[in-house]
Amino acid sequence: MTNDDDVAPDAAPPHATASTPPVLRARGLTKRFFGNAVLQDVDLDLHPGQVHGLVGENGAGKSTLMKLLAGVHHPDGGTIEMLGQTRSFSHPVQAQQSGLSTVFQEFNLLPDRTVAENVYLGREPRSGPLVDTRRMHRDTAALLDGLGVTGLSPSRTARSLSVAEQQIVEIAKAVSYDARIISMDEPTAALAGHEVDLLYRIISRLLERDVAILYVSHRLKEIFDLCDTITVLKDGRQVTTQPAAELDEAALVRLMVGRPISSFFPDAIPGTTLGEELLTLSGAGNGYVDGVDLSVRAGEIVGLAGLQGSGRTELVESIFGVHPFTRGTMTLRDRTVRTTSPRQAIRQGLALVTEDRKAKGLALNQSILDNALGVVRAVLPGRAARTRADMPGILSSLEVAARSLGQEVQFLSGGNQQKVVLARWLSTDPAVILMDEPTRGIDVGAKHAIYELLRQLAHRGVGVLMVSSDLPEVIGLSDRILVMRDGRLAGELPAGSSEEDVLALGTGVGEEVRSA
Repeated sequence: MTNDDDVAPDAAPPHATASTPPVLRARGLTKRFFGNAVLQDVDLDLHPGQVHGLVGENGAGKSTLMKLLAGVHHPDGGTIEMLGQTRSFSHPVQAQQSGLSTVFQEFNLLPDRTVAENVYLGREPRSGPLVDTRRMHRDTAALLDGLGVTGLSPSRTARSLSVAEQQIVEIAKAVSYDARIISMDEPTAALAGHEVDLLYRIISRLLERDVAILYVSHRLKEIFDLCDTITVLKDGRQVTTQPAAELDEAALVRLMVGRPISSFFPDAIPGTTLGEELLTLSGAGNGYVDGVDLSVRAGEIVGLAGLQGSGRTELVESIFGVHPFTRGTMTLRDRTVRTTSPRQAIRQGLALVTEDRKAKGLALNQSILDNALGVVRAVLPGRAARTRADMPGILSSLEVAARSLGQEVQFLSGGNQQKVVLARWLSTDPAVILMDEPTRGIDVGAKHAIYELLRQLAHRGVGVLMVSSDLPEVIGLSDRILVMRDGRLAGELPAGSSEEDVLALGTGVGEEVRSA
């Protein structure tokens, strides 16, 4: 899909070094919702040919700032200048037409339109009264070529595209407006490793064109790989703006969360002991996984690693009855069971925190309390009254930040949404909790809080089976690490194993070397 000769896959893009006037200058930006200031007196300068990182915990004000620049919201205070002229946008199209485009985390593509039709939606080139489809496809191909992208046909429908390809279309659309500034909101949140390399190369092409990039990400490695300057927000206020070269990860985390994190991955709570085997699989298989043998003991956090497509998600969903096992046996607390549905799994003491909290874990237009009680009401109605009485305490212990329990979940930050998902499953009092990418898309402070929660669950005797694509997370938190490859368990590693050990099992490289 790309011309790999342009930039090495792991290389950071070239950065402008000369001192250039900003293409955008924002001063004193302020925004209030319902009388509450969610952004206050924030300044921002974006320079051509440079990447400006924007970081902070969930709820710090990053998304609000991006939406003010994009014309989604109108500021209650402050000014925005582009190329020396004061601008005020009442709609994102106005911002785009002025040269400021935003690639949001949630894409805005029409699934049944082609790549070319999405790029030029609402401004299709015409030949007389008819759309000039040939020219539109030709211009789209030129845009993709300019970004170093090959193999993506302008005639493909958006529905057929991968997440990375959809993101490319959004970036091509931004460039088609002759963008001088492109804001990117968590652009790698749903990308695999090789797709991140592709994004790096595209950013390199954009910098060569003197495009200014505002880059929002929770992945600190990317911030340091890509950014010339970093702005830190906390509680809607600007903590600092500094050259990236003057910061390191420890200093940046301290600025973001307001306190040092001496140990990012907490150790087991003193007194935590391994108990009985709560979950055991023997020769378990179906159409997704095969021959799986594993166990999870009380008080244990077992990490499940592997490459994309290795079968990790399919395995935890099979245990939970989404894809029932058709062979082998599963034992829960010394009793052989066969889970044929999630409802049955819940009643047997299992819980599943899904990978996509918005699509599968939450009803976004319902309240925090209704979401937190959703599973108990549907599956364990006899516990509903008691759980409703206990829920304020559960949510408080998870430090869910919200105006009230009646607030709609869609208005919470990603980290707080994930805590609501955890609350709804903790209310079922599970023996084993299955977690699929539990910290994806949330900030470092919220991650640390979830890590502490997992340690507390283990201390209480709950068994945890955790899928994660973040190898430092798997290594730092797991008491044992299971590695999957091609729908099977490739092996087991002890706590503290290296990333190289995990990758060797996940790719089969070690086996190839031994057999050579």
